[in-house]
Amino acid sequence: MKNAFHAYDIRGVWNKDFNKDDVYKIGFFIPQLLDTKQIIVGRDGRVSSPEIHDALLKGLTDAGADVYDIGLATTPMVYFATANYNFKAGVQITASHNPGEYNGLKISKENALPVGYDSGLDKLEKLATEGVVVPVENKGKVIIKDIKQDYLDFQKKYFSDISNIKVGVDCSNGAGTLIAKDVWGNTPIYINEKLDGNFPCHAPNPLIPQNTVQMQQLVVKEQLDLGIVFDGDADRVVFVDNKGRHVPPDLAIAAMGNYFFGEQKRSGYVIEDIRTSKSVEEYLQQFGAKVFMWKVGRANAAPKLRELDGLFGGEYAGHYYFRDFFFSDSGVLAGSIILQVVSKLKANNKTFADLIDEIRNYENSGEINFKIEDKRGAMERVKNYYVSKEKPTAIYDFDGYRVEYKDWWFNIRMSNTEAYLRLLCEAKTKELLDEKVQEITNLINN
Repeated sequence: MKNAFHAYDIRGVWNKDFNKDDVYKIGFFIPQLLDTKQIIVGRDGRVSSPEIHDALLKGLTDAGADVYDIGLATTPMVYFATANYNFKAGVQITASHNPGEYNGLKISKENALPVGYDSGLDKLEKLATEGVVVPVENKGKVIIKDIKQDYLDFQKKYFSDISNIKVGVDCSNGAGTLIAKDVWGNTPIYINEKLDGNFPCHAPNPLIPQNTVQMQQLVVKEQLDLGIVFDGDADRVVFVDNKGRHVPPDLAIAAMGNYFFGEQKRSGYVIEDIRTSKSVEEYLQQFGAKVFMWKVGRANAAPKLRELDGLFGGEYAGHYYFRDFFFSDSGVLAGSIILQVVSKLKANNKTFADLIDEIRNYENSGEINFKIEDKRGAMERVKNYYVSKEKPTAIYDFDGYRVEYKDWWFNIRMSNTEAYLRLLCEAKTKELLDEKVQEITNLINN
């Protein structure tokens, strides 16, 4: 079971990293951890989800907790149910963007705040590993709770007429199939819209370039204005512009500024993670936005947005967080907002590609992964090399290192979920970018 507990959630290969006995124990101790006897539970469409669901519910009810089961759901539906109905605990059975053989549990506490390893999963791991299970006499009940209409009513507040644009939506055979068409109607062209936990179309991770190729080809073939690709549990979304180009998810944060600050005339903080392009803050300056850089991951981003009472924010991984959505992330809500932006652009004879080109001021390497033993040693070596060579204009050290210079910057960090050292570079010119990426690669490989 130890291999399944991570920084943000519990996740691994089913029946290898964890099994139904582990899930039963985890379920049994969740009520004790979060001090509640009422828990919302949902599940995605993975093949192993029903088995995990049964073990989880048995554990929860044996501990005396009543389970409010919302059935098949996206992860944001569980966040919504937890916060909207004032539950102190919510659990979604999902492995998010991982392949079909994976599964896991995303746990939220009151107000849909994430439970990460530093905020409770460490204690839960100890309880599930070492605690003694003694089922109570008065077992809890399982209550079927239908939240779909309330959730649709909420989501539809952020969606209006898009009849002037042509849109493609790739549900990736994941949980997005459960909700996208109900919110956006029949106007878009939907692909891979059958729920299938084997993910026959492509792996449900839209950050991997090959998984957006189908949508990119559809956009070009049908001359669409926009393509939208969900991950497996629909908490993340990736966009494709009208030229069929993958839109870096951080640049979509800037694009959303046109909706929140431009159209809605709102003000406030926007959060970004430490990997975010400098283009984002530079673009949002025109709206007077206050941009706050913070750590990667929902367990960090959602509490920080709440603490700042920020308006919205996002991550390089395609998560977008909203004050209006209980400071949580929602792929459908992010999609609705970008749809409004693109619709308004078209009404003014501009395209999504025009906007992305306007935002993008730097050449960007994207994330480069290195699988090495001494991740921390390599990270320190790269940082020390550049800091000793030339004084940076800025340095951030809260999630690996981000070291900035006048014409370029890099972020080097250890993955919280995989055995990789991750590098991202950005520079004013392609030549400078290539030079620095090669330089850092040599430092790491040596």
